Amino acid sequence: MLSLTKIRTLDLAATGDMPPHLSAASGLACPGAFFYVVADDELHLGVFPAAGTAPGHLLRLFAGELPTAKAERKRHKPDLEAIAQLPPFGDCPHGALLALGSGSERNRRRGALLRLDAHGAIVGAPRIVDAASMIAGLDRHFPNLNIEGAVAIDGELRLLQRANKQHRRNAIVRYSLALALDALQRGAAIEPSNIDTIDLGVIDGVPLSLTDGAGLSDGRMVFTAVAEDTADSYNDGACLGAAIGIAARDGTVTFLDRIDGCHKVEGVSARIDGDSLRLILVTDADDRAVPASLFGITIPNV
Repeated sequence: MLSLTKIRTLDLAATGDMPPHLSAASGLACPGAFFYVVADDELHLGVFPAAGTAPGHLLRLFAGELPTAKAERKRHKPDLEAIAQLPPFGDCPHGALLALGSGSERNRRRGALLRLDAHGAIVGAPRIVDAASMIAGLDRHFPNLNIEGAVAIDGELRLLQRANKQHRRNAIVRYSLALALDALQRGAAIEPSNIDTIDLGVIDGVPLSLTDGAGLSDGRMVFTAVAEDTADSYNDGACLGAAIGIAARDGTVTFLDRIDGCHKVEGVSARIDGDSLRLILVTDADDRAVPASLFGITIPNV
């Protein structure tokens, strides 16, 4: 069993009528002096200092307002579940962030590109991207599409498809990174170069399902997975357990271990430190009144 160490809660500076924290943390990127968190029930990106525990702030990605009632909010939210740090390209000499919706509903197929400076800070306004044409191609492969993570590494954009009790296929969907970025910025269709299926086992009959991934400098990928007792990509369920794993370049799982307790881990960042991997993780509280948390852990570099 893996034991997480809590670092902080994701509390926010003045937010007006909004809660003073981020709750449904769903993806994590740590490019430098800041870490960035997408939340699946917000129109904003959470921005937090990488050092210390000072409150973060929200950066608006999409125009408009979401309803406050839970069911209506769920119906209208963009469902941002994935955020990837991109290498330098085009007019982004220091790289960028790509935030993407899950694709599980028609209104969840958009995203945003955010340019970074040399220190990992966001510069300029978000660029909205239409991922509908790109994601529509995946409907033929997955009857219950639910993209929960995105990783840019080895010249690829890897999207992580999350399983559930009825549709038990976890998968790494691979694209050429250059072709995917071009397609996203043009709102064009593109086919994946490959799709790798991953079986992570079950907890009490519920499959461990991919929730996020983070690329390593050698082409491997750290991933998180949760056994959530739900039969579809829309409704939440009880968290029965979670795990952290490592996948080789070809998608083969080389390490998988359960997390002690029942943390619904939905975002991960990783870096190699000699014989170890240092991970930062965020959790989804599944309750807008409860703040999400940031955790740390060191695991073997295997």
